[in-house]
Amino acid sequence: MKSLIEKIKSLIVLSEEAEAQVYKIAKTRNLAKGDILIREGEKVNKSFFVLDGCIRSFSNNNTGREHTLQFAIKDWWVSDFTALYNNSIASLTVECIKEAKVIEFNTDDLNEIYHLFPEFERYQRKNLERYAMNLNHRILNQLQLSASDRYDLFLKQYADIEQYISNYHIASYLGITQQSLSRIRLEKTKKKESDS
Repeated sequence: MKSLIEKIKSLIVLSEEAEAQVYKIAKTRNLAKGDILIREGEKVNKSFFVLDGCIRSFSNNNTGREHTLQFAIKDWWVSDFTALYNNSIASLTVECIKEAKVIEFNTDDLNEIYHLFPEFERYQRKNLERYAMNLNHRILNQLQLSASDRYDLFLKQYADIEQYISNYHIASYLGITQQSLSRIRLEKTKKKESDS
């Protein structure tokens, strides 16, 4: 919980009363690998702050193929924000892929805290701006970069994540097959060996 409070205080001035309200509405949860936080097709009324572990959000296309939109690691927020803010059903599934600890917030409780402490709206706006920018970059990268370049960018953005998530998840994030991912890794290994 301390890391969330520090993150909030890095963006807004937080009164003691507001901090106490955050503690009051926050629910800490320990998650096992495979736990589902949000299921595609269901109503969304929660968002999650990741304290530890790894969560992913993904959707399925009409052939059943998964497309990973986001990995959420320490100090990241995750939900189906489109469904959350449009009061619509989820188009994403949010799943724990490495044992995790999260702080869960109910939307009604968050709306109340925005009403009681308007400074929280500024904090949430900053989070949503960052999310929108990241999503915009991600779309442009998918359109403009080669699969190999997208993989390099993935490794920079999610340092050390490869050790605890499956190749399938990485490939679905990059928009390629597992075979293509293996080929990219092999080419990079060969290049590294020839350069040394």
